[in-house]
Amino acid sequence: MKRDAQPQAGGGLRTDFVGWLKGIAGASPARAALLIFAFAIAVFTSLLMLPWATSSGRSASLPEALFVATSAVSVTGLTPVNTADHWSLAGQVIIIVAIQLGGLGILTVASVLAASVSRSLGVRTKLVAQEGWKTDQLGEVASLIRIVIIISLAIEAALAAVLVPRLIAIEGDVLTGLWHGVFYAISAFNNAGFVIHSDGLAGIGYDPISVWTIMIGVFLGSLGFPVLYVLWRFRWHFRSWNIHAKLTVEVTTLLMVAGAAIYAFMEWNNNATIGDMPMWEKLQSSLFASVNMRSGGFSVVTSNEENSTTMLISDALMFAGGGSVSTAGGIKVTTIAVIWLAFLAEARGHKESVAHARTIPSSTVRVAVSVVAMGATMVLLSTLALMSISGLDMERPLYESISAFGTVGLTSGLTSELPPSGLYILAALMFAGRVGIISFAAALTVRQRSTRYRYPEGRPILG
Repeated sequence: MKRDAQPQAGGGLRTDFVGWLKGIAGASPARAALLIFAFAIAVFTSLLMLPWATSSGRSASLPEALFVATSAVSVTGLTPVNTADHWSLAGQVIIIVAIQLGGLGILTVASVLAASVSRSLGVRTKLVAQEGWKTDQLGEVASLIRIVIIISLAIEAALAAVLVPRLIAIEGDVLTGLWHGVFYAISAFNNAGFVIHSDGLAGIGYDPISVWTIMIGVFLGSLGFPVLYVLWRFRWHFRSWNIHAKLTVEVTTLLMVAGAAIYAFMEWNNNATIGDMPMWEKLQSSLFASVNMRSGGFSVVTSNEENSTTMLISDALMFAGGGSVSTAGGIKVTTIAVIWLAFLAEARGHKESVAHARTIPSSTVRVAVSVVAMGATMVLLSTLALMSISGLDMERPLYESISAFGTVGLTSGLTSELPPSGLYILAALMFAGRVGIISFAAALTVRQRSTRYRYPEGRPILG
């Protein structure tokens, strides 16, 4: 009798938790995401303010701890202090745990919201959502979360398996190489961009195996769980992929190749960045920069030494971001694809956008436009505030704002120069850029409803 009761209690507890999670997400997806991430940031801020979290043994200030905690949980990578020198080993462990929980939390919360959103809509929309995720278990939140965690940890383990022996050889110390390898594996897949070398990745930047492993980790993390899930199920059978996976991989590849080519062209003779490198290393660094400008945040050069034109290209790539339901930020590559397809349809005189023999609903186009408008507004307001606080022209405040909004982590050096008021603004932007876009898109989708009437058409003059 007792042996029968114990499994029932455990199963009942698990069922209650899943039911609570589904209930809060279904009732208010936006509120659920905001509360979960706000609570996580508060916890890690408190931990980073403990004396043993810093290398000096003195408690970190509230603006400093809050900013780093927000950056870690939102997997951004911006920091006003040098992570390697300012934080103790305990502090670095707190940061990497925040990154891991933040990355998994982003995927998990986004998956829960996607499941709750699909259940809130009609049968037809549910079928479309299930086809988009290529799973019959969309309503099973527990199964969805389990798959997210397994895939994420498996990729991180594979990255660590390559990085650990390489960094042990580079560092000349087993424990240091082990810690650095695990840290960079988690930071790379979660697109966090945190580094624990005093001179950044320049300390290992000459090693192509380390650079390519980090770059692959960032690339996979930026694709998003729905795409990774499709790749896991269907491998490279392109015809079996859903439209989301096809558009994500296509636009991601296009931006990656175009970004690398433009970066190489702009910086080829800039001795402050890649100008003094051998040709193969210039090409490698250009590709590395292109991949990381869309969310990874890792860099082997100093961003504020790049040409102004290169920084402008970086702004565009950071704003674009990575795949939906991923550890990447920005407005997402599928948003860009939908808007571009709508533009092509309008230019050709077609009433509907079409891609890969699938029609893009007009409601999806409206959500895409809304997401872009929301992101541009947040970046604009933040840039104006930072310009006022710092007294600088637009270039560096804009760069820092887009990096924060896109949860990229690249910096022009402005973050370390800002007073607490500037740090609070960027922290709010990181939080909004990470949680706001997810919850905003979910809220827009949930609010879609049919009406029984239509007003007469009115056609304002455009252009």
